[in-house]
Amino acid sequence: MKNLKLRLKTKRKKPKFMRQGGKNLKRLGKKWRKPRGSQSKLRKHKKARGFIPHPSYGSPKSVRGLHPSGFEEVLVYNVKDLEKINPKEQACRIASTVGKKKRFNIMKKTEELKIKVLNPLRIEIKKIEPSEKSEKK
Repeated sequence: MKNLKLRLKTKRKKPKFMRQGGKNLKRLGKKWRKPRGSQSKLRKHKKARGFIPHPSYGSPKSVRGLHPSGFEEVLVYNVKDLEKINPKEQACRIASTVGKKKRFNIMKKTEELKIKVLNPLRIEIKKIEPSEKSEKK
């Protein structure tokens, strides 16, 4: 994906857009607000006053909204949603509201269908066998 590399390159060059006076006053914060003053030097694009967001800072249209891995993200709530996914172009992200049991079933199904999961299950669920229980006591 040539365009993914191009997006990464342009993101590195992109400056931090700060609101007017954001460097001087902590209470204003680092968030962007458009300068609207009639005499505003930032609005008039004077040198050394900072940068204003422009369309030229955007990423190429072909990779806009894609995950850094190059896949399109699809939000999954249950096992049935996995059938609609194309494993070559799309990857699934399991919704945060899904519990452990259903998440485990989704993970099993993704292995069968060879679908990439962007937020896989971190802890493997281990079933303790009866012999192990007696040893611990």
